[in-house]
Amino acid sequence: MLDNKPFRLAGVMGMPVLQSRSPIIHNHWIQEHGLNAAYGHFPVRIDRVEDAVRGLSALGLAGCNITQPHKLAAMGLMDSLSPLAQRIGAINCIVVQENGSLHGFNFDAEGFIQSLRDERPHWQAVDGPAVVLGAGGAARAVVCALLEQGVHEIRLINRTRDKAEQLADIDRIRVQVHDWTQRHHALEGAALLVNSTNQGMYGQPALELNLDALPRQALVSDLIYVPLETPLLAQARLRGNTVVNGLGMLLHQAVPAFEAWFGVRPQVSDALRKRVLATF
Repeated sequence: MLDNKPFRLAGVMGMPVLQSRSPIIHNHWIQEHGLNAAYGHFPVRIDRVEDAVRGLSALGLAGCNITQPHKLAAMGLMDSLSPLAQRIGAINCIVVQENGSLHGFNFDAEGFIQSLRDERPHWQAVDGPAVVLGAGGAARAVVCALLEQGVHEIRLINRTRDKAEQLADIDRIRVQVHDWTQRHHALEGAALLVNSTNQGMYGQPALELNLDALPRQALVSDLIYVPLETPLLAQARLRGNTVVNGLGMLLHQAVPAFEAWFGVRPQVSDALRKRVLATF
């Protein structure tokens, strides 16, 4: 017997993209809520991004996630953007509107903040200075998230200072740029340390950072989730800091995207975490 419920399709677009756990997350929720829908991998070459994005509406898709290296290119193809996506300067989610127009969002900031509160429920951005390593798209989302939460001081550090200076233009009063050589000393008195670089990721060299100056009550976050415990997090955990890996951010940024596409707000449950963890 045919199912008369309308079918909804979404996915994650990038290159490479087959390593993404997003289909596991979204298909878990689709099954949980009994939806007539599916979510898959969309491997798209850089030279075909415009064709792929503009085809979302023609194919009747609900939308898609956008991952590297397409976040900036896709943003320029949107008919409208959320205020936060405009401020961050990149998107990670496209929602096809009823009239076929494309609306771009960035839910990474929301996912990042919730990942911190998973580990420390009473965390507040006003607890003290934040140190952010990196100045790419992920760092932009983190910086904007912290600013929205009311952080008083962000110490921004990147190997290329010019890129950090560009990011600091978001808020020249609260975002202060430090040289890469100052990264060890910049940890003094910090309440939060965030690594948004790829150093420590599987196949990449470990982040070289001396944590001696970092208070032991500081929260240490690494946006990487492969591996789940990077050398930075292992070092921080051993000295007594509370640590946060990138899995929570991945899970929580998916919640508002799923709701926008399928009209149901899902929950990040223990069952979902176990299902994703089983793939590592």
